[in-house]
Amino acid sequence: MSWTRTLEAFKGLDKAAQAELDALPARDIPAHQILFRPGDAAQGFVVVLSGRVDVYLTGPSGREIILYSVTPGKTCVQTTLGLLGDEAYTGEAITSEPARLVMIPRPLFSRLMDDSRPFRSYIFSAFGERLSDMMAVLERVAFHKVEARLAHGLLERAVGGEVSATQAELAAQIGSAREVVARQLDTFAKRGLVERRRGSIRLMDIAALERLAFISHEL
Repeated sequence: MSWTRTLEAFKGLDKAAQAELDALPARDIPAHQILFRPGDAAQGFVVVLSGRVDVYLTGPSGREIILYSVTPGKTCVQTTLGLLGDEAYTGEAITSEPARLVMIPRPLFSRLMDDSRPFRSYIFSAFGERLSDMMAVLERVAFHKVEARLAHGLLERAVGGEVSATQAELAAQIGSAREVVARQLDTFAKRGLVERRRGSIRLMDIAALERLAFISHEL
């Protein structure tokens, strides 16, 4: 099966490049698998075909924040920096759910960057988009209140009005402490915005949460 044809970004490649990429094996990775840690060197460019990979940054206190998530069609800034600038990883990547991945080896990545304009355009375009996402995360953490950040995080994670995430995962997503998230969830529950269930959070007033998240965006 041609996996390059399943992703819009790779459809513009010439047939020779597509053939080389399609020949690469896909790997099925279970959830909660660590893909790289701080100090590791990038061995190749990972393409996510399905699932999700979260990239964390850990501070001196041990508190974590999710810098971004890599889903199908998205790229990893840290890997791109590692391959283009020989920078070691400073974050940690973990599969948050089962994922199917293809690794483009470093030599092939470098050759495609040199020889394939569509591939090069995709890498730089995706790199710029991801940097913009990271700036948005930093802006929210630096300037927006916890309640607005949590509302935004819940809406992002919700599937059918349900959020399956631990307090620690939500804290990492919004750049706060688990205890702060727990208190804010209690406040949301008392206001009728959410209902806390065993292993999940039900969004009861999505409109009110959207207003909070919109205020966060506008500030």
